[in-house]
Amino acid sequence: MYVDVHCHLSFPEFDEDREAVIRQMISDDISLLVDPGIDLETSRKSIALAAAHPMIHANVGLHPHATSQPLPETVFDELAELASSPKVVAIGETGLDYHYPDCDRARQQEAFRAMLEISEKLDLPVVIHCREAWEDLLAILEEEKHSSQRGVMHCFSGDGAIARRCIRLGFMLSIPGTVTYKRSLLPDVIREVPIEHLLTETDSPYLSPVPFRGKRNNPSNVRLVTEAIAEIKKNGLKETANRIAENASAMFRLERF
Repeated sequence: MYVDVHCHLSFPEFDEDREAVIRQMISDDISLLVDPGIDLETSRKSIALAAAHPMIHANVGLHPHATSQPLPETVFDELAELASSPKVVAIGETGLDYHYPDCDRARQQEAFRAMLEISEKLDLPVVIHCREAWEDLLAILEEEKHSSQRGVMHCFSGDGAIARRCIRLGFMLSIPGTVTYKRSLLPDVIREVPIEHLLTETDSPYLSPVPFRGKRNNPSNVRLVTEAIAEIKKNGLKETANRIAENASAMFRLERF
């Protein structure tokens, strides 16, 4: 029983064969898929996809790249309203991304704080994207910390010290297909972090694991991520998959699926 807690199955890359991909997921024992929005339009698509399939759930989010253009004045009210939909299990993806030199850091931070506020008001976990912005992101989480703060560090890319800080703040680390890459630092983090703090994702259609690197990623490839974690942890595959499924169930407050 495998879980893909971050997969953009509602993106156009799957328009031609989405239903076939879902059938393959079921055949491959993927019991949970979470489809995250990155703005208003994609959040609506995520919710519609989740409504049509029992094993799929949605996130409502505003990606930091979405802040590069002026936002509608009502965007956060609209996102909060969407987040009340029954199949929405988290706020995200949201966060900070400083990779591009012309990014507006202040605007990203303002939007991130607004999304954290929605997360707190609705008592939902927050799914965080962080790229080259760890110190600012963790500082904001410390400033905005509240008693029910929890969430997922999507596509975790930090080192062991950052991992420990994230866990202390109530976050699980979501491991993508990059764990299979030759130069990945994730194996060292996985050895250090107890398995109860780990989740699995594909970030499809991106970041295909070896041996599919360079091709469109698919949710069924989450098995390869789970296998990599099991090998690093020196645990059985079934034990590893079931433990990670339990983690996802706890994080998103879902009955066992």
